[in-house]
Amino acid sequence: MDFLSPFRKAVFHTTVAHLRDLPQDSLREVAFAGRSNAGKSSAINTLVSQTRLAFVSKTPGRTQNLNYFSLGDGKFFVDLPGYGFAKTPEEIRGRWEDLLAPYLLYREPLTGLILIMDCRHPMTDLDKQMIAWFSQTGKPIHILLSKADKLTRQEQAKMIRGVEAALAEMGVGTGVSAQLFSSLKRDGLAGAMTILCDWLDMTPEKEGTPPSSVRKTARIKNRSAMGWSARTAKKPSAAVSSGKK
Repeated sequence: MDFLSPFRKAVFHTTVAHLRDLPQDSLREVAFAGRSNAGKSSAINTLVSQTRLAFVSKTPGRTQNLNYFSLGDGKFFVDLPGYGFAKTPEEIRGRWEDLLAPYLLYREPLTGLILIMDCRHPMTDLDKQMIAWFSQTGKPIHILLSKADKLTRQEQAKMIRGVEAALAEMGVGTGVSAQLFSSLKRDGLAGAMTILCDWLDMTPEKEGTPPSSVRKTARIKNRSAMGWSARTAKKPSAAVSSGKK
């Protein structure tokens, strides 16, 4: 039976270029992050059962702002800029980091981070840096290992074991979970929706029971901020934490 998307009525809400423009009426948010070309936009579109809600850019790093998609009742998906900046001007990169660092560290309505990784190239240095950096918030991280249809079953099993080993080496725990995901085949969709509904305090609309496709690992220990301008990020005003000016 089909597992209906509880997010299928999602609509574009706003683009945020400055912290002062963060929505004031937000109650719960889930942020989506990942390297450019990891399949982030495709994953969001699949989760909301739409084809072009999140724009799939042919230019990595093109979108430098926070894109808010309303799910109703003060709840939002937040699409973050793709990281990996080989072709992005330094001044744009700097503005992006200034916006992203305080948002991820201090935004109170933010309930968790969905981290998209291409399953053929998981746990890059930037991915590990994001995990270690965001973990200091104490909020959960769920990894979607995208494009799983590109691998054989044997390759998938080997890959996810490698991801779990890398997370264990970082000293992470039950605050981080990982699963296979394919936007093309819709594999792993039910498991991802279950996680998101839990974070957003929403009731899944389903027929039958969704499969348990989530692989959990150990809770992240608190670690000092690293990279992403976190060393210099200062705690912002209440506008970031509550969305109020």
